[in-house]
Amino acid sequence: MPDQAVTVAYFYRVRWGSEAEFLDLFRRNHYPILAEQVRSGRLLDVRLAKPRFHGAGDAGWTYLVTITYRDWAAMEEHSDAEIAARLFSDGERHRAEEQRRFELLEAHWDVPLEDVPL
Repeated sequence: MPDQAVTVAYFYRVRWGSEAEFLDLFRRNHYPILAEQVRSGRLLDVRLAKPRFHGAGDAGWTYLVTITYRDWAAMEEHSDAEIAARLFSDGERHRAEEQRRFELLEAHWDVPLEDVPL
């Protein structure tokens, strides 16, 4: 339904040995944009998780970010660039660090989730 919340799982597989750098860049450059969107009401929740144990199966991912959007319209809205321009006075540095964050990835994929009634 268009007026229901939508949760999307964002999977990141980070190159071995680059996990701390990726997490630092995510927290410094991307999370503030997400937090601003939670404050505005576009996002309802943002969570970051990692597998608890090394070698806990073939998870295929290093970090999982789940974002719950207010609704489908909020999910299709694209306000990241405007928020980044407002939050980061050094736009060139922000762009370079975001580029570096994605250079650390081996893979990245997004999965919109649909609740299934039990």
